[in-house]
Amino acid sequence: MKITFLLISLIIAIGSISAQQTNELLYGKTIGELPALKYGPGTDRLGGAKMTYIDTCIVMQVMDSLNDDYIVQLSKYHKAFIGKTNLLRVSNYTPANYTLTSSWSVYGDDKYDYVSIGLDRKLPYRSIQQITPTQIIVDIFGATSNTNWITQMKSVKEVRNVNYEQIEDDVFRVTIDLKHAQHWGYFIYYKKKALVIRVKRQPEKLNIRNLRIAIDAGHGGSNTGAMGVSNILKEKDCNLKIVKELEKYLNRRGIKTFMTRSEDIDLGMADRTLILRKEDPDLLISIHHNSAGNPSVSGVSTYYRYLGFRLLSETILKRMVDLKLNSFNNIGGFNFALNGPTEYPNCLVEVAFMSNLEDEKRIQDPAFPRQVSVKIYKGIKDWIKKAK
Repeated sequence: MKITFLLISLIIAIGSISAQQTNELLYGKTIGELPALKYGPGTDRLGGAKMTYIDTCIVMQVMDSLNDDYIVQLSKYHKAFIGKTNLLRVSNYTPANYTLTSSWSVYGDDKYDYVSIGLDRKLPYRSIQQITPTQIIVDIFGATSNTNWITQMKSVKEVRNVNYEQIEDDVFRVTIDLKHAQHWGYFIYYKKKALVIRVKRQPEKLNIRNLRIAIDAGHGGSNTGAMGVSNILKEKDCNLKIVKELEKYLNRRGIKTFMTRSEDIDLGMADRTLILRKEDPDLLISIHHNSAGNPSVSGVSTYYRYLGFRLLSETILKRMVDLKLNSFNNIGGFNFALNGPTEYPNCLVEVAFMSNLEDEKRIQDPAFPRQVSVKIYKGIKDWIKKAK
């Protein structure tokens, strides 16, 4: 009987310690270079579907954990997942009953428009792109309106209107109407406790020669990517050949470019994203080659993540199929890392299937990289024409 009682006491004690350990991290603040909120844990090769990249030093309540993620409370009815490496425990944190918005300021400088929303403290957020009409919608979780005026200055050039709505007791929705049909990108961050949406303007002279185009060669170094049918071709090399030819083709036409890599080096997705954030291009083209378990699958495909960037991927795909490649379609909501940034229009081009014999022959043709470059160039020009 005594032994049974001791065992029960020991089990209760272990359970108590376990509960304390589980609840030890009650609040955490975002840290790291690219913290991101996710809708779920995700086991896909591309990871959990991202809700948004988010700024650092945002404190959130931790509800639970699952594998490499914490589950955090954004508002009463909204939760998200975030990587454990991107959340640091906060001690002695006292949550507020309300976090109020205050007055706004909408202004511009020589390059961007800014929407600045005063808050009592930093809160998590997400953004959505809408078209027809062109809008940026930002939900601020945990915020309650105390906004009594919005000052919109004459220096604003791209933002047409701003408005807000308290869609839930603790979710504050910001709507930014844009003047042009094409989204040119935006970046969300905190300046002290004010949430700032930095909106990129459409170039005054909308011409391909006035754009700075970033070009990304997928994989590299120890990351070879897919292999060809013959096991001779490596995707990393095929990507780089096309990117170098595309750079050359664009430069000869007076177009400024930037390459994430110009040689066979290891370069992670986070590094590429941070490099591109610093370079701030007008648009990004990422070059890859596809592969499938079924050798009969072939063709070219393009990918976008956000609705406002879909048109670019559509016009490039339409030109690429002129190369007599099968269309493997234009695919949206794609969770590829370089489709994740909202700062600039971006498009992933999967040029052809290395696992298909006919596509592999095309890839091996010395003339193929230039042919692809011509079509991508024309696709970008078509996109600009439609954006006008």
